[in-house]
Amino acid sequence: MRCLAAVVIVFAVASCGTAAHDAVQVMPVAQFEKSTMELGNFSVSLAVKDIAASKAFYQKLGFAKIGGDQANGWLILRNGETKVGLFQGMFPTNILTFNPGWDDRAQPLAEFVDVRDIQARLEGDGVKLTTRADAGSVGPASITMTDPDGNVILIDQHVPRAK
Repeated sequence: MRCLAAVVIVFAVASCGTAAHDAVQVMPVAQFEKSTMELGNFSVSLAVKDIAASKAFYQKLGFAKIGGDQANGWLILRNGETKVGLFQGMFPTNILTFNPGWDDRAQPLAEFVDVRDIQARLEGDGVKLTTRADAGSVGPASITMTDPDGNVILIDQHVPRAK
């Protein structure tokens, strides 16, 4: 009886997997590109209590320092394409960070969507921003918002508006 139950369970799981796989719809590239918004390079900014201890921990996970100033309470670490910012005493919570105008190595891009254009689209879509960029400015700027679960999102552009 146990064998029969195991066979039934395996078959049910396999069938569900196949049905779920068959139900997946692939979005056409043109529709995907129209529906997405390019926010820039992504990293997680962690509000840490002890930057030295956090650095040592993340180094054990294979991260290496690529920027920052530990004496001033901030470091940027990288493991492959994954970046983690460690910030001691700069903000109260962890932040999801996007950097328009930068590639994954923090090098300026020739073309990108400016933070002020992102701001206009978000506000047009009814997103309430916590902080706003000066729409008339052209230099580095940032905006922040909070998602429905209280997670802070920072879109922080360090380069001037693309020409």
